[in-house]
Amino acid sequence: MSRVVVTGRIPDAAIEKLRAEHDVDAWDGPETISRDELLRRVAGADAIVSLLTERVDAELLDAAGPQLKVVANVAVGYDNIDVPACSERSIVATNTPGVLTDATADIAFGLILMATRRLGEGERLIRSGQAWKWGMYFLLGSSLQGKTLGVVGMGGIGQATARRAKAFGMEIVYQSRSEIDPTIAADLGARRVDLDELLAVSDVVSVHCPYGPATHHLIGAEQLAAMKSSAFLINTARGPIVDEDALATALREGVIAGAGLDVYEKEPSVHPGLLELDNVALLPHLGSATVETRTGMAMLAADNALAVLSGERPPAPIA
Repeated sequence: MSRVVVTGRIPDAAIEKLRAEHDVDAWDGPETISRDELLRRVAGADAIVSLLTERVDAELLDAAGPQLKVVANVAVGYDNIDVPACSERSIVATNTPGVLTDATADIAFGLILMATRRLGEGERLIRSGQAWKWGMYFLLGSSLQGKTLGVVGMGGIGQATARRAKAFGMEIVYQSRSEIDPTIAADLGARRVDLDELLAVSDVVSVHCPYGPATHHLIGAEQLAAMKSSAFLINTARGPIVDEDALATALREGVIAGAGLDVYEKEPSVHPGLLELDNVALLPHLGSATVETRTGMAMLAADNALAVLSGERPPAPIA
């Protein structure tokens, strides 16, 4: 029987699945596990089931010991994992792609509606108790029909967001490392362009690319200035893809019309300049936050860990 360390609270079904075959040490505190406690607990682990809040680096891998076989991340993104360090130690790293596609696309499109139709402003106005009345120019927003959505990173979540945009009558352009399936592109009416053209023609820019050195501050002051002054920026990928200082300035000075964010550069902190602005919708990283999705993610992570511990190929290895 192997020892499995789970670094944070995950749905019980996944814990039970792991416990049916192995000894499980699962952190269940209300707060994120401290680094010192994490380093202590992983000692002797054969598998680590990690959350995106934990940094899985050489220090942690060495603290676990040479018997560690797998790190199963309960997330599709894996910027919290030093994958080369895992490879150097012959440790398999896995993630949970596909499971959270629709849930995250729902949040992305929800943010598009919040930003373009000023829904957050309206809700705050009602809750504040301020007097208001209907008027022809009261909280006017922007329609989506006939507008262009620019998708930065046309993977599964980007494509799912594009499908929702098409249903709202939007045109689709996208920037990605490679062409998407021609059948999907034809169905969406999606056209591949470079980032400069995407920024120039889009009424809404939605970020869905992975985070890494190549995409750090991919959207900064120069890119924001290249957007239409009437355009909106949406980010449900990873916070550091967008330069928050530059975004706060652009929103304050009217360089772009608005934004919607579910992720932040220094989570859980939010740039104070953004908190002062009405033209940005802010959510606390809710992309995958449905019961069904979080359960599916945890179950896939458990399956990944169990497969490696059994000497089999996991369902979702990180390349």
